[in-house]
Amino acid sequence: MFTGLTVRQFGKLVQIVAARGGEQTGTGRRWGLSLTERVLLVAVYYRTNLTYRQIALLFGISKSAAGRIVEHLAPLLVLSPVRKAHGPDTVLIVDGTLVPTHDRGMSASSKNYRYSVNMQVVIDANTRLTVAVGGPTPGNHNDCRAFRDSGVDRQYRGATVMADGGYQGNPGVIMPYRKPAGGGELPAWKAQLNTVHKRVRARVEHALAHMKSWNILRNCRRKRHGV
Repeated sequence: MFTGLTVRQFGKLVQIVAARGGEQTGTGRRWGLSLTERVLLVAVYYRTNLTYRQIALLFGISKSAAGRIVEHLAPLLVLSPVRKAHGPDTVLIVDGTLVPTHDRGMSASSKNYRYSVNMQVVIDANTRLTVAVGGPTPGNHNDCRAFRDSGVDRQYRGATVMADGGYQGNPGVIMPYRKPAGGGELPAWKAQLNTVHKRVRARVEHALAHMKSWNILRNCRRKRHGV
């Protein structure tokens, strides 16, 4: 209930973290919580965006211990880029979303009137799964620039990438047709293609809405690239 994950999904998440070195080995001070409990703590922290003090009370540990657990396991939960060649038949969709953050060194005042970072998210149009998330860029950068600065433009060369009209200046991205400068109407065939383009591109909007159900993406307190 507190994680938004099914039992099966959570179990798979614990296995991934264990395979990446999350289980404690060797000598030294032992964690007070098991690996499953520590992964649960991080999942609840991301889902609810409670403070370390609040999350520590739920698990019966100190505030500093909760902070150490998040810092230790957070890198093990980062999405792994799909390292494979993409052909032109692979269709990806990219879009940006603003994530309010407390770190003024990474963020900038943006159109949502808050200090935010622009996160570029790429999904597979077929499976609708997120395949890449770019590095955070200041929230006052438009998608056209953030697409390049975040690095996602270099990760999936060779694939067909769709985006909205805000990605002007990126020749490899398929965008909807724009109306003529004189104010005339588009030809019927271009208008029809724009309708299809909009319908397919809506899938990335759904993915972003799903990601924002994790409340940490509504007011992130992580520092630097922690977002």
